[in-house]
Amino acid sequence: MLMVHLKEEELWNFIADSVYDKPSCADVLNCLKQVDHDDPENLALLRFNALWEAYYRHDSLLVFSTGRSPTIYGDLRKQKPLLTPDITIMSVGTEITYGESMVPDDGWKQYLDHKWDRDVVLEETAKFPELTMQSETEQRPHKVSFYLEKGKAPNVVKALSKRLEKRGLDVKIIYSNGIALDVLPQSAGKGRALAFLLEKLNADGLGPRNTLVCGDSGNDAELFTVPAVNGVLVSNAQEELLHWYTENARSNPQIIHATERCAAGILQAIGDFSLGPNVSPRDIGDCMSSGKVLGPSHEVVMFYIFYERWRCGEVENPKQYMHNFKSIFHSTGNCVHPSGVDQPMHQVIDTLEKAFGDKKDQYYRVWIDSLSFAEVSVGSWLVKFDKWEISGNKSQGCITKVLMNSKVDAPHHYTWMHLHQTWLDGLGEKDEVSWLL
Repeated sequence: MLMVHLKEEELWNFIADSVYDKPSCADVLNCLKQVDHDDPENLALLRFNALWEAYYRHDSLLVFSTGRSPTIYGDLRKQKPLLTPDITIMSVGTEITYGESMVPDDGWKQYLDHKWDRDVVLEETAKFPELTMQSETEQRPHKVSFYLEKGKAPNVVKALSKRLEKRGLDVKIIYSNGIALDVLPQSAGKGRALAFLLEKLNADGLGPRNTLVCGDSGNDAELFTVPAVNGVLVSNAQEELLHWYTENARSNPQIIHATERCAAGILQAIGDFSLGPNVSPRDIGDCMSSGKVLGPSHEVVMFYIFYERWRCGEVENPKQYMHNFKSIFHSTGNCVHPSGVDQPMHQVIDTLEKAFGDKKDQYYRVWIDSLSFAEVSVGSWLVKFDKWEISGNKSQGCITKVLMNSKVDAPHHYTWMHLHQTWLDGLGEKDEVSWLL
């Protein structure tokens, strides 16, 4: 993951093809290492999501850097509650795309063509019986991928490098995870892709204040060699990356080995490098009485954490909190359900009051993605985000727009005037009844 801080109102000139209405970015966070496949409830990942949307989304750039192909990355997004990144680097740094629509960077494609001939790579690798071709989805225009036994890797890599050099190619061979071998253009790779992005930002006068890179496997090593970045190896980093760290970076204060796994390791690094808040809103026990609200994004994230806990029956003294809950919404406000039904807000709140604990015996989580906001008039804010729910093994999502006003007597608190939701890609067809807010 990559964390880059830019100036407001500048980032989205850099990503002109993105669909987002985002002001600018101050940090870049580069990773996809927050996914913990040993955490079936995704607790650390959801903690990271809440932190990012509450404190960083409005002025920071989230980049997912992965060895996965677009197909496998897309499958992962369906399985895990991942946020939508601003930029995606895939296929071991051979593909760069922007925004939710994943618009490709054609300049990066042209850059990788230098001294690269995929047909020659296929011809030479076919001479090595030790190499087993990976699935078709993992074969990309600037990446040819194989499986290779760990004990055979050193000799194969050395011999293959010589053969390709004799054929006039300038390639990079990366062995990672003790099984995967990728042949790429020499100018490709996660680190070079990151450097390419940072060069573009700097060329446009958008150089970030901070950049944090996160890694767990051998193909992440070059991320840590990019000048001026802070880096974290999560505690579950694999052997080849730990070996690289021991040999190259143990004494470098800009690169740390976290004591926490995956997303929790990233939160730890944000704190260790003093990049900003690193306590997730999900780690706050009483999220409706946590003191000063820091802005519309913080307000929304804290509200929906409370909403999740309410429906899971995890809120103590529910009568007291329902009074506070009702004070958030304007007495004449209205709510448009994703199905199109328009209801007075007080009616929706009455329904929610009766729904206390209705998800108590289920796996139920709520998270916010792609949150943006703008002050449309003095003290009046339009907030847009995707709201997701997972109940059991079913997930639903909707585009949500909220009009909220700052309270006159408490300018750092807000009154929700109007809420409008629309299903994302027909996801509401599964269960419209249980979707309340």
